[in-house]
Amino acid sequence: MSDEPRRAAEILRRGGLVAFPTETVYGLGADASSALAVKKLYEVKRRPADHPVIVHFASPQIAFGWAREVPGEAHELARRFWPGPLTIILKRSPLAQDFVTGGQDNVGLRVPSHPVAAQLLTLFGNGVAAPSANRFGAVSPTTPAHVRADLGSDVELVMEGGPSEVGIESTIVDLSGTAPTLLRPGHISRRELEDALGKRLAEKTQDVPRHSGGLERHYAPKTPARLVPVHELDRELARLQDRIAVLAFSRPDERVDFWLRMPRDPTAYAQRLYGALRELDGAGCEAILIEAPPDVAEWAAVRDRLSRACG
Repeated sequence: MSDEPRRAAEILRRGGLVAFPTETVYGLGADASSALAVKKLYEVKRRPADHPVIVHFASPQIAFGWAREVPGEAHELARRFWPGPLTIILKRSPLAQDFVTGGQDNVGLRVPSHPVAAQLLTLFGNGVAAPSANRFGAVSPTTPAHVRADLGSDVELVMEGGPSEVGIESTIVDLSGTAPTLLRPGHISRRELEDALGKRLAEKTQDVPRHSGGLERHYAPKTPARLVPVHELDRELARLQDRIAVLAFSRPDERVDFWLRMPRDPTAYAQRLYGALRELDGAGCEAILIEAPPDVAEWAAVRDRLSRACG
C-alpha cells in the first residue's frame, strides 16, 4: 500500500480536506463528524449551507450506523450494489448532524468501490463527507488534474487514482419516505434497482429530500451550452455566427471551430463526458452545442447531466 492513504487519513483526523478518487468522480473529503471540517469543505466548494453532502464509508455496517431506520430494502440494495456507485438516503441517526444533512431529517450514505477510496475509508474508520472536488455547480472532476485546476491550494492533498471509471455521479435512491424513489439516475439503472427490490420505484415529486445534483443547473461549463435535437444540429450550425464548440456523435463539420466526437455507447459516453465538457470549455468559443442523446432508458443518466449542464 502506498503511504498516501495514511497521510490522507491523518489530514482528515486533524480537520483538513483531501481529494480522493472514487469510481464515479473525485470527491472532496472532510471528517463528516466535525462541524469545523465540514464548514471548511462548504467554504472551499462554495456550496449553499442547506445543500446536503453524501457521507462515504468503508462498509455497509458503519454506514447504517448513521441511520436510525434501516429497512430491509436498504440491506438488499447494499448487498447487491455496495461497494459501488449507489447512494441510499435514510432517516438519520444522531451521528448525522445538521451540518452534513442541510438540516434535513435524512442522510445520504455510500460505500464506494474504488480501491484507493476503500483504503482511505478503512484507515479513517468513520464517515467522510465527500461532494465532488470542484466549485459548486461546475463540471465534476474525473482526474487529479481536474481537481488541481479547480481547487488549487484549497485542498491539502489530491490523491492519485487514475481517471474515474464511471465518470458521472452515483445513482441516488431515497428510502426515507413511504416508497423507494429514484432521485438521481446514474450508472446503476432504474431497471436494476427495481429488479433488486422486486417493485417499481416511485416517481420523483416536489417534496423529495434536497439532494446532490438536484438543482436545475449543475455540472455546468462556464461557456453557455445548449442541447440540440439530432435533426436540428445542421440547421443550428448554419444559423449561428459565433465561434462554436460541438459535442456530437457525428463526424466533424468544417464550419465548426472545435468538435469532439462522442461514443454511441451510454457507458463509454458517461465515462468521457466531464473531460469532454472541460475540453470544450477551454476551446475559447462563445457557445457549446451538444447533440442530444437518445431519449431512452439507457441514456437517462447522461441526459440528466446534460440537461443540468445546459440548465
